[in-house]
Amino acid sequence: MYYDWTIILLAPGLLLGLWAQYKVKSTYKKYRKSVTRQGVPARQVARDILDRSGNGNVSVKPTSGQLTDHYNPRSNTLSLSDGIFSSADIAAVGIAAHECGHAMQQGSGYGPLKLRSAVVPVVNIGSHLYFPIFVLGIAFSWQPLVNIGILCCALTFVFSLITLPVEFNASRRAIAALSEGGYVTEEELRGVRKVLNAAALTYVAAAISSLLQMLRLLMIARRRN
Repeated sequence: MYYDWTIILLAPGLLLGLWAQYKVKSTYKKYRKSVTRQGVPARQVARDILDRSGNGNVSVKPTSGQLTDHYNPRSNTLSLSDGIFSSADIAAVGIAAHECGHAMQQGSGYGPLKLRSAVVPVVNIGSHLYFPIFVLGIAFSWQPLVNIGILCCALTFVFSLITLPVEFNASRRAIAALSEGGYVTEEELRGVRKVLNAAALTYVAAAISSLLQMLRLLMIARRRN
């Protein structure tokens, strides 16, 4: 099972994932060296964007780690990592604005974000259990268990598809907010786009990997039948 030839189906997703991680790290590192002309730290940019967009109830706070920036819709909290919170470089400002984009989605009732938030609990369980369930189904030749494993894997793929418009839309909102607020120049805005596009590539890689894994399970199940 573990050495089944169908494992080669996962190779493209793995390679794309590695490339995406490289792009994120290299682009992030490059634009961390370029401080914006305005010199406004990311925490203040985030605060201003939130207030200007009618999301003044969202709090901005620091969080530990690197690239651990996120928006929590349940607590209305925007968390910026240690390296981003007080920095005024292009990467930091772009990342902060992107997370503000998620807060703006929440404030405007953006449908895909609501859908993603609703399926998170189910997907979190399914993404960890689909393979053990599938293997047990194959081992005991019990088709219902095999089908459950495939279904859980399919849910992970669907979640990754839902995530794509959420992330792309947050980036568009971020770029618009930065441009309208005058936080960056046109040249700096190009750098912001590169940072956010590199980050988006990781979500594309995740979606492709999920699809390939689902196809692999379907092929194994069909062959065993």
